[in-house]
Amino acid sequence: MKIFLDTANVSEIREGIALGVVDGVTTNPSLAAKEKRPFRPLVEEICSIVPGDVSLEVVATDFEGMAVKYLSGKGIRLNQTLCFSAPQALLSAKAGSTYISPFLGRLDDIGAVGMDLIRDICEIYRNYGFKTQVLAASIRNPLHVIDAAKAGAHVCTMPFAVLQSLLKHPLTDIGLKRFLEDWQKSGAKI
Repeated sequence: MKIFLDTANVSEIREGIALGVVDGVTTNPSLAAKEKRPFRPLVEEICSIVPGDVSLEVVATDFEGMAVKYLSGKGIRLNQTLCFSAPQALLSAKAGSTYISPFLGRLDDIGAVGMDLIRDICEIYRNYGFKTQVLAASIRNPLHVIDAAKAGAHVCTMPFAVLQSLLKHPLTDIGLKRFLEDWQKSGAKI
């Protein structure tokens, strides 16, 4: 499964890329606005750092600016965001979207089970051989990441804090502390 960072913060992106596990970035007007920088130079810097796809939200509302079939027909790779149903995902795949982004956290927030949508979309895409990749979005915690991987999502996009939490486990911290203490007590040298 690919890991994307959901941010427009260049420092977070650089740190995530340095870990060697970040494959791309998703961002949106709200995340970009938090950075208080001119949009175009910010996006150009992000694109210069990221080794893979960078997904930007459209702000157009006209056909030519946001129609998936039209844009994919011109060879533009698309991430259909704000997906909240399997029918939306089916239509997006038929229209040629590169990614579909079900916002599972937002579904969880209203009492639905967002991960069920991820599973449903993955099953539908497998059934019909769609090339559209499922990008699990609106990730809130490490359990979302693991559940998305088990469900078959191709990509999981997450805030930097969630990526950091994937690295941590209290037993790892305790074990490392003990190993280092025992090493120091031994007086051994490398």
